[in-house]
Amino acid sequence: MTRFLVLACALALMTKAALASPPPLAAVTLVGPPETVFSAKRDGCTPVDMPDAPVRAYRDRAGRVVVFGLHHENRALRGESLARLAIDCTLVLASGGRADPAAFDDMSWITATWTEDGRTVHALVHHEYQANRHPGRCRHKGYLQCWYNTILGVTSGNGGASFARPEVPRVVAGAPFGQEVEQGRHRGFFNPSNIVSDGPWRYVFIATTGWTGQPSGACLLRTRNPGDPGSWRAFNGTDYTVRYRDPYRGPGAPPGACKPVGPFPAPVGGVVRHRGTGAWIAVFQASRDGADFPEAGFYVTSSADLLRWDKPRLLLAGRTLYDDPCTSGPRLIAYPSLLDHEARSRNFEDVGDEAELYFTTLRVDGCEVTADRDLVRRRVAIKLWASP
Repeated sequence: MTRFLVLACALALMTKAALASPPPLAAVTLVGPPETVFSAKRDGCTPVDMPDAPVRAYRDRAGRVVVFGLHHENRALRGESLARLAIDCTLVLASGGRADPAAFDDMSWITATWTEDGRTVHALVHHEYQANRHPGRCRHKGYLQCWYNTILGVTSGNGGASFARPEVPRVVAGAPFGQEVEQGRHRGFFNPSNIVSDGPWRYVFIATTGWTGQPSGACLLRTRNPGDPGSWRAFNGTDYTVRYRDPYRGPGAPPGACKPVGPFPAPVGGVVRHRGTGAWIAVFQASRDGADFPEAGFYVTSSADLLRWDKPRLLLAGRTLYDDPCTSGPRLIAYPSLLDHEARSRNFEDVGDEAELYFTTLRVDGCEVTADRDLVRRRVAIKLWASP
């Protein structure tokens, strides 16, 4: 017992020292010109095939690269490598456009993927119930005023050639109330980051607009089994204990509140781990606020533990989807992520001293963001000044 207490005290002191140490400092610098990976006007199979989410990549069982990041009629880019991608016109997950909010089958985007073997692929789906499109379902007319979002889980057993939509929706993160509650603003959970691993755990950031008792921001969730959507738990400031349930299938216990992780003002575009130091690097977009974000654009930050992040630094300046399109044209930038062609992990969750920034450019016409969009990439150099 004495030895156990000594060990426990030592571990507590080590944990306290780790928490007191500052996050590692990473510099991510653009070193290459833009290169178009996919052009909606040139390469799409249908008009809806446009970049509309940060890209997520993995290697299938045959070693081919599969990339998701298009619109709600979900198709993949596939190729021998990230440098040789082309759209596969096969529809792998359709959006049903159903008016019943309990069906969770209105508009669905594959926004995060995870596979251990390249054959069984688990995906997180950004699901929008767009009540403005369904007569009598919303007291307002605007898209965002009627927007109700939930993160769902789906699985493919054939390497991502198709994803099965389960008969009973599998909720990963959702508001504890139905879509008719608090209409007038966008509500729920949306835009997951990519999934990353640390030991036996798998982690993901999921953004929330918040509700009474739940602040808005980026929640960090983890699970040991991405194939079990009900096993994800959110960090509450002390531990990972917050569980979200389907509000249409039994009220259950109140989920509690996640503690949003800073410095993210909204969704985390992508998270990677530096191979040389083990430091985490995140990229995200932000509008100008005169304080933490002096310019609109893409920012990077780094961490030793996914919970404490250093001060964001500007990577690429430009008006984003968070800015007013009426005054931000002619093109916006959005949906950043970092990928390394030489990644050693099947899910492209690691980077070396070089990687590529993937993002979308969107043409603005008047005050409307159009479907004229390009997925582009730019080479970046990465340097760490301190290791975790």
